[in-house]
Amino acid sequence: MGEVQWGGLAQKASVNGDWLVPLPAGLTTRQAMAIGTAGLTAMLAVMALESHGLTPGSGEVLVTGAAGGVGSVATAILAKLGVQIVASTGRPETLEYLKGLGATAVLDRSPFSEPSKRPLEAERWAGCIDSVGGNTLARVLAQTKYAGSVAAVGLAGGSKLEHTVIPFLLRSVNLLGIDSVMCPYRSGLRLGIGFEPTYPWISSKR
Repeated sequence: MGEVQWGGLAQKASVNGDWLVPLPAGLTTRQAMAIGTAGLTAMLAVMALESHGLTPGSGEVLVTGAAGGVGSVATAILAKLGVQIVASTGRPETLEYLKGLGATAVLDRSPFSEPSKRPLEAERWAGCIDSVGGNTLARVLAQTKYAGSVAAVGLAGGSKLEHTVIPFLLRSVNLLGIDSVMCPYRSGLRLGIGFEPTYPWISSKR
């Protein structure tokens, strides 16, 4: 029911009809719920990166917290688009899972967790979907290529961002905030990239 309306644990509820979302063709209700808020958040982040110029040929795109809900869906969507994905995670046991979703490389999160020592580091990322925040977001901003974009979707690693404005001023880096709770309904309608039942989170077996 969201963050401002009672009824999240109710089995049945009388709601405003404008809140209801049509079930996309080709999805069961189970699959739609499996995609859920994490799927919507990931999709909004991908759309934001696309709107700021990200294409399959742009270069490596980093997904932090890649084994989580948003990270998993983001990895699969980007892979579907033909983007070169580098997944960052603190769970080494998810290596094969992330590669199965489409990640071309998997990195340990530890280096990103260290405080940034310089306002700018070597350019690597054409874009990033970051669900960690904190030191990780600061390091990613310092490593983002000229005119690249970072979509911030979470704060699993902390809400405080200690960094400078140098990446924004000298590399024209974009920091894009993503919200899936209060975003206008129309923002989430373009779901035509194609979630396929072969993906684990919408498998009928799970």
